[in-house]
Amino acid sequence: MKVWGSSALVAGSLLLAASAASAASKKMDEPKIDFDKVQIETIQIRPNIYMLSGAGTNMAVQIGHDGVLVVDTLYPELAEKAVAAIRKLSDKPIRYIIDTNFRTDHVGGNGVIGKAGATISGGNFAFDIEDAAQGASIVSFEKVLMHLSAPTGQTAKMPPDAWPTSTYFEGGKDIYFNDEAVRVFHVPAAATDADSIVFFRKSDVIAVGDVYQATTYPVIDVENGGSIQGLLDAETRIIDMMVAKYGESGGTLLIPGHGRAAEMGDIVWYREMLAIVRDRIQDLIKKGMTLEQVIANKPTRDYDGRYAAKSGPATADSFVTTVYKSLTAAKAANGKATKE
Repeated sequence: MKVWGSSALVAGSLLLAASAASAASKKMDEPKIDFDKVQIETIQIRPNIYMLSGAGTNMAVQIGHDGVLVVDTLYPELAEKAVAAIRKLSDKPIRYIIDTNFRTDHVGGNGVIGKAGATISGGNFAFDIEDAAQGASIVSFEKVLMHLSAPTGQTAKMPPDAWPTSTYFEGGKDIYFNDEAVRVFHVPAAATDADSIVFFRKSDVIAVGDVYQATTYPVIDVENGGSIQGLLDAETRIIDMMVAKYGESGGTLLIPGHGRAAEMGDIVWYREMLAIVRDRIQDLIKKGMTLEQVIANKPTRDYDGRYAAKSGPATADSFVTTVYKSLTAAKAANGKATKE
């Protein structure tokens, strides 16, 4: 096990390219990974908070005398390995799972990890599920449940045992667990329409899911309610919740959905990058440029070395495509509202 602290932080044609970016976005839950070779890495963030990482995705784990609370559950293929890694930290029951969004790499292990646990009956979660002896309580914003389930006669994205059992529909949800206030907040229209961030108030750690990614451009799912402005708003909220120890170093720590743990300076820089890229693309849209022309202008060029993935939905072209779609969708919506 590695121990992590603040001292360890460091700070074809264009049309075809755009089509490839769109296709990549639609398949963002289907990477080619040899899961048999993936090992779960455990990193201690605070005395009772850990980050477990596998296949490029992170989960947060809080342990204590009340049991275990998990934020996100990795891919389904890694669920058993994740349970084994959790058991090395604590033999207490897994009581809560909190889903920060509905993407497969964040909720895939819900069924297996949930069955390995047991729901608390009584207290602030009394009567959340019919049978309190069956599995951990799975908490999320209500739209996670809507995305994972399906209308009658249609096929659900995941089986019922992976669906949230305790949802909130506005604001947030509070849990007091292991002598700590755990606050779950919805951040609207960010990476998706169903994102939550999780604040461990005593430990001063925030699990932020896909709202912030330490090492790549964000994957904004415009088709499912995500937006560049919502993402910026979410990151502003996170920054407002953080307190640095020295300048922008130390203090509140972040566990992102992907990449290394981070501190205030990391997300401040990241938000600045997003705002600059948004403004550049907005300016090009105002000049009447098409998506292909915007991509050709390379509005992310000075950030690509740090954040552009080589393939998949976080490449520079994919990111520009989603920001363009987000801004043009917002413009169309505003125009419609003005006419009405």
